[in-house]
Amino acid sequence: MAILEGKVALVTGAGSGIGKATALKLGQEGAVVIAVSRTQDEVDATAAEIERQGGKARAATCDITDDAGMKQLVAEILGHFGRLDIVIANAGINGVWAPIDDLAPEEWDKTIAVNLRGTYLTIHHAVPALEASGGGAIVVVSSINGTRTFTSPGATAYTASKAGQMAMVKQLALELGQRKIRINAVCPGAIESDIEDNTEHRGSDKAGIAVTFPDGDIPLTGGAKGKAKDVADVIAFLVSDAARHVTGSPVWIDGGQSLLR
Repeated sequence: MAILEGKVALVTGAGSGIGKATALKLGQEGAVVIAVSRTQDEVDATAAEIERQGGKARAATCDITDDAGMKQLVAEILGHFGRLDIVIANAGINGVWAPIDDLAPEEWDKTIAVNLRGTYLTIHHAVPALEASGGGAIVVVSSINGTRTFTSPGATAYTASKAGQMAMVKQLALELGQRKIRINAVCPGAIESDIEDNTEHRGSDKAGIAVTFPDGDIPLTGGAKGKAKDVADVIAFLVSDAARHVTGSPVWIDGGQSLLR
């Protein structure tokens, strides 16, 4: 039997990368997946692929920074499926990486809005639905940046947002545990995805410090990046009953990369 049979899962940022891989994995494990992104054709493709694999899915578009939009999204999930059991707060951006005195306030605000406000709103609106379903599981997709490593030049806003997500997870593990809701974080290192395409580097070399790492700075793979599926498989475990006594915990998924830094 699939480990998530009968569960309803919300996955943000499900149009590509880790979010898409996670949506596919949860669908394979029996969950009904609501794949969310700002880009309709991407989540349509994700939902269609889940269904081709024999799973059940529904695509939805929403801006995770929009309070009213996220509230409506959760209401629509409850109206259609009657429950919500799993939430994957994955959507995020790298934003602008630049020296702190060059990083514009509006650039800082955008990164914090998407990565922190978006995570907050996702959880804020989902928690009552999870509790009404008898409890559930949340996984926040953080990063090695801001949790173990601080070596990406100019990534101050991104690093602050990822550290903030980790603080939220630890704080909420206690608060939500009383409501039978578990919350954990995954912290990927270098993963094959297109998020780098949405990163703006501007003078970040000025903020860096020259460091020579050992050959192959991902020891487990000889330097090769991990795959989105490597993260998705861990997420599927964390939201399953196999992780029923795990909450408030980070899992670094980086092949040992962050231990070198």
